[in-house]
Amino acid sequence: MSDLSTQLPVTEYKLDCLPLNDIAKELQSGLKNYFETVEVDVVNCPDLTKEPFNLAYPGLGGNNAILDIGGPPYLLPLYDENKIYHMNDIARITNLKPCFIIGAGAGPWPYVGKNCEMMANVVINGSIVQRTYIAKVHDKTEQVDLSTLPDSELRFALLANLYACQGSPSKVLKVYCKKRKESDNFITAIRLTLDKAFPDKTIGLGGTFLLKGGKAKQHIMPEFSKVPLHSDNDLNEWLKFYEMSAPLVAVGTLVSKPIKDLDLRIQHFHSFSNHGEGGHYHYDTTPEVVEYIGYFNVGQTLYRVDQPPNAQNFGKD
Repeated sequence: MSDLSTQLPVTEYKLDCLPLNDIAKELQSGLKNYFETVEVDVVNCPDLTKEPFNLAYPGLGGNNAILDIGGPPYLLPLYDENKIYHMNDIARITNLKPCFIIGAGAGPWPYVGKNCEMMANVVINGSIVQRTYIAKVHDKTEQVDLSTLPDSELRFALLANLYACQGSPSKVLKVYCKKRKESDNFITAIRLTLDKAFPDKTIGLGGTFLLKGGKAKQHIMPEFSKVPLHSDNDLNEWLKFYEMSAPLVAVGTLVSKPIKDLDLRIQHFHSFSNHGEGGHYHYDTTPEVVEYIGYFNVGQTLYRVDQPPNAQNFGKD
C-alpha cells in the first residue's frame, strides 16, 4: 500500500467557506438563467444512506475537504501503471475520523482486470463501510457492467476528485432544478453561477445529486488505449458513450474557478444506479423533462495530491 501523505506531494489550499445562506441566495437567482424551475434552500441534510441515494454515511458535515488526486496526464496520452492510490491515504491526509469519502475517479484496474470508472462511496472508521461502484465496458457486447467493490478493495488509480468529511449531521444546500433552458449541464450551471456571484472567492462544493427524471449522456473508459491519445478528439473516439436513464445518483466535486499552479479538474461527477447503469456524467439529453435534486456542502480545505508535473489542457470534461 502506498502512503500518499508521506511519499507523494500534497499541497493544501484554504477555500473560501462562505455561509450557506449567501450561496443559496445567489444560486436561487442565478440558476434561473439555466433552468425553468429552481428551488435552492439551506436544509438539514437528509439521511443519505436511504433511497434513492444509498450513500455509505448519512451526512455531509465535519471538517469538509475536497481532494484532487493525480489527473488526466497520468491517463493520457498513455496510462501510468504506477499510479495506484488507496482510500486509507485519503483518511491520513485529511486526518478525518471517521472519514466518509465520495466522488469520481478511475477504478482499481489491478483488481477489476481492466480500466474502469469509480463512484467512490466509502467510510473508513477502523472498520470499512464500502458501497463504492465501478463501471466497466463488457469486452464483447460493449454493454455497461456495473458492480460494487468488496470491503477489502480500497484502491483506485490515475485520477480522482473526492469529497471527504466526517459524515456528521449538518446544514447543506438543497438544489432542485427542472427543465433545462441552456446548454450548460447542472454542475456547470452551479459552478458558473458561483464564479459570477463571487468573482473574488474560490468556492468548493462536494456532494451528491439525483437525476430524478430524464436521461443523461455518460461515458465509460474502455480498456487502456495502446496508441497515444493526444487530443480531445482522440479521447472521444476512444471513450464509450451511452445514454443512461434516471434515476441516477451522482457523486463528486466542483470548484468555482481554477487555482493558479494547481492544474485542477474543476468539476467531476460520476453516477451509479440500481438498474445497472452508471458512468461519467456529461449532461442530460432530455432538457424538457430533466429533473435534478442535489445536496452539497462547502469545502473548507482543498488538497492537491500527487499533481502531475506537466499540466494538460484536454481530458477534463
